[in-house]
Amino acid sequence: MTNSEMIRMANQIAGFFKSYGTEEGKKEVAAHINNFWEPRMREQFHAYLNDGGLEFDPLVKQAAALVRKPTNHSVDQESLPKPGEES
Repeated sequence: MTNSEMIRMANQIAGFFKSYGTEEGKKEVAAHINNFWEPRMREQFHAYLNDGGLEFDPLVKQAAALVRKPTNHSVDQESLPKPGEES
């Protein structure tokens, strides 16, 4: 996904929750992103934010602290048993 697409999606979410007010709105924006964005999207979100997040809606920026950072669950392929080997 491009940054432009990710920014558009995040800002659309913020637009929907603006009527909730700042405190409730930021919680709802973060909850939506946490519940529906896959880890790669949240990783891209945080990377863009770390670069300044200039095009994010202010409500998205306020919600950012509540958006979970993905954990690295990658597996070292060298540590896995080869086919036919015992584990």
